Amino acid sequence: MNRSVSGDRALLTGILGAALISTSAVLVKLADLPATTTAALRTGYAVPVLALLAVIAWRRRPLPRDPRQRAWCLVAGVLFAGATLMQNLAVALIGAGIATVICNLQVLVVAVGAWWCFAERPPRRLLLALPPALLGVVMVSGMLGGQATGTDPSLGVLAGLANSLCYGAFLMVMRHAQRFGAAQPVAALRDVTAVAFAVSLLTVLAAGDGGMAPSWPAHGWMLLLALGPQVFGWLLITTNLPRLPLAVSGLLLLLQPMLTMGLAMVLLGENPSIVQLIGCVLLMTAVGFGAGTIVLPRPKGRQWLKSPSTSPRTRRFATTSSPGSPGSRRPPN
Repeated sequence: MNRSVSGDRALLTGILGAALISTSAVLVKLADLPATTTAALRTGYAVPVLALLAVIAWRRRPLPRDPRQRAWCLVAGVLFAGATLMQNLAVALIGAGIATVICNLQVLVVAVGAWWCFAERPPRRLLLALPPALLGVVMVSGMLGGQATGTDPSLGVLAGLANSLCYGAFLMVMRHAQRFGAAQPVAALRDVTAVAFAVSLLTVLAAGDGGMAPSWPAHGWMLLLALGPQVFGWLLITTNLPRLPLAVSGLLLLLQPMLTMGLAMVLLGENPSIVQLIGCVLLMTAVGFGAGTIVLPRPKGRQWLKSPSTSPRTRRFATTSSPGSPGSRRPPN
């Protein structure tokens, strides 16, 4: 009974976290500030809150941290700054809804990156998902016809792809940092956000963009973005996803771009073309299939893993193919 209640609570808080994060691109669009300024403000406003939460978490449960973990968090912060900047550009060029869908290609980027960097063989479903995912990207960009939404859809798609690369690399670096010991999620998020703020501030100075002085309502939207998606949305997701089944976690991650699409249509008046909407559906289906969230039924006549002791080959498959299982050689994602 307690496990059931705990699972329901994790699911509800996970849904709340996904809902909060889904407002991120919409708030960026409402603020209507330069991409560099938005990146600096959304991280800068979040740092003091995260620092306070990190102190509270430390007092409740002090966890010593390896210096190497902190160093990798610095690298992750630089990548996070790049991902944030590219997301802001994509939102400005192609719209909040479609930009969020494209940015979710990071799911496939992580899988391909793990194959390349960590020699983790990707599942067959990932290779099957890549062609339809790329076709979906082309359809979203407006290259296949139709009245595409956005001021520059093609450049917006490129910015979204750059976001996926930066964000995928960020996730891989954070995963590597976990090898040097556990840390409070809020402490790691504080370090990453602080570095991202410093890098974003440098880009503001280099680009000469204005907007850092407090103004209304732009900075009000930035405060909501920092406190909602940037702080509490992230914390709800990162603390509750490990408590949920993998399929449920994947569905929550796919829920976020769908909510953003709906919010962008209702609040921002974005009306993607039919071709773009079909591309979004194709892209999200491919991402869900490649990530293992969408599972195709297997033929009834074919039996997989009849028993753990069928053969040495079967036993080897059973202990190496399931990430996160007790016998797995691969750490959980």
